[in-house]
Amino acid sequence: MALEEYKRKRRFEETPEPPPKVETKSGHRFVVQKHEATRLHYDFRLEMEGVLKSWAVPKGPSLDPADKRLAMQVEDHPVSYFDFEGNIPEGNYGAGSVMVWDVGTWEPLSPLAVEGKYVPGTEAEADAMLAKGDLKFRLNGQRLKGDFALVKMRSRRPGSKGTEWLMIKKHDDHVVEGYDAGDIDESVISHRSMDEIAGDARSKEWTSSRPATGRGKLKAAWLADTLARIEKKKKASGSEKPEKSTAAASSEKKNSPAETVKHNRGQKNTKLSRQAKTR
Repeated sequence: MALEEYKRKRRFEETPEPPPKVETKSGHRFVVQKHEATRLHYDFRLEMEGVLKSWAVPKGPSLDPADKRLAMQVEDHPVSYFDFEGNIPEGNYGAGSVMVWDVGTWEPLSPLAVEGKYVPGTEAEADAMLAKGDLKFRLNGQRLKGDFALVKMRSRRPGSKGTEWLMIKKHDDHVVEGYDAGDIDESVISHRSMDEIAGDARSKEWTSSRPATGRGKLKAAWLADTLARIEKKKKASGSEKPEKSTAAASSEKKNSPAETVKHNRGQKNTKLSRQAKTR
């Protein structure tokens, strides 16, 4: 996937998300972003071919080879998305809190093992393995370490889009049996929990072009905040009390008690004058 899909889902005149720029030089970083959206999942991203190749892993990566984690391939993200941590506002695509759960570097492994062990590979081999659907790599992160493989599933379920992969830990010195990513709830860059990120007003926010079902287009976050402050100021000063229109004021003036008495007296005098003339 290229960045066209990433661009299609967003309106960059309304969102501070990074633009869909493909880097001319690609590094070898990886990031895992814990994302509490409609359903909690982990976004695993490899810096590759000038973008972040991305997979959504519902149960999170594991250091136990017995776990074969489902990994749904999603749209590529720009490399500048690497360290995003914060809150996506309610009513937007992917609304929820995002934590940088792990960061580090990665290197491709050769598809051919040497004496039963995987050895470092090349960029060309990585590209070929990704296209084939069997990508082997080594991670050196703060939490994830050792050899892994992303293997594309050949059998398709009804309604499948063909984006299902499996993320598998290889046997090496970094195996941890019974590993559960859910046991760790702390950002590697801010050391905050998901609840702290969700409740932190300083967290970054962005809006996207895909509103929740049944809702209209939302105002940009900065505009909504500005309007809220103006409204609050109006209520505090009492300036929101509606002013009387000129017509209403004129009507009230004519119907005031003093004017009514004067008007009635005039009518009475006119009536008496007419009666006198008749007699």
